[in-house]
Formats: sequence, C-alpha cells, structure tokens
Amino acid sequence: MRVLIVEDDIFLQDFYRLFFKKIKSEVVIKEDGTDILNEIISGNVDLIIMDINLRNTYLNGMRIDGIRFSRYIKTNYPQLAMPILLITAYPVNSFGENVLEESMADDYLIKPITDYNQLVNKINKLVFAPNER
Repeated sequence: MRVLIVEDDIFLQDFYRLFFKKIKSEVVIKEDGTDILNEIISGNVDLIIMDINLRNTYLNGMRIDGIRFSRYIKTNYPQLAMPILLITAYPVNSFGENVLEESMADDYLIKPITDYNQLVNKINKLVFAPNER
C-alpha cells in the first residue's frame, strides 16, 4: 500500500513514517499543493491522509486548507477514486457530516491519535473494504 500524507507538522510526519513502516506500507509526505497534485496524478497512491489545518499548502498560488484540497481532488480527479481520510484536532461536536460533505472526503479521525487500532481499522475500511464506506 502506498499512502500520501498531507501534513505540515514535522512531528506528525515522523509519527506517520514510523507507523506505516511498522505496517509495511510505503509513505510519501508532501506539504506543497503542486507536489501533492503531481503525486496524485501519478496514480500510485492508494490512500490520502490529509490534515485539515494546513499552514503552508498552496494550490494555484492560493493558500488552501485540507477541506478545500480534498474537495478539489475529488472534483477534479474522480477517475483516480482514491480514498481521503481527513485528520483534525477540532472537537467532534464542531466537525462531522457537514465537513465530510463539504470536503467530499471518505472519513475523518480526531487527533491526537492515541488508539492505533482505530487508525488501522479506518485504513482497512477505506482501502481494503471500500464498499463498506
């Protein structure tokens, strides 16, 4: 499995590197909109894990957050059909179905990620059992 991580926090980047190494998956970490799109267009991505609050991500010269970026990917590259898992630090009551609908993402997870089984279960559901989404 090849996972694209869209995350600008270097500590979380390290977490994802270690986590995906442990489950024997390849991880590619990107922060810039152009680099992210190039990686997506390559067609070699099985899953995108994207933080909602991106500080330094730009697309077409404009700063963009994970919600808008997710929607851009789903709208402009539907043929690639890769799932997007949004990661957020926002409390559950301020996040949910409306943001999933707005972003067109497939699922979300609240950080800090303390239950690694929950992350594994979401990845399995999105990548290996997509009909159960």
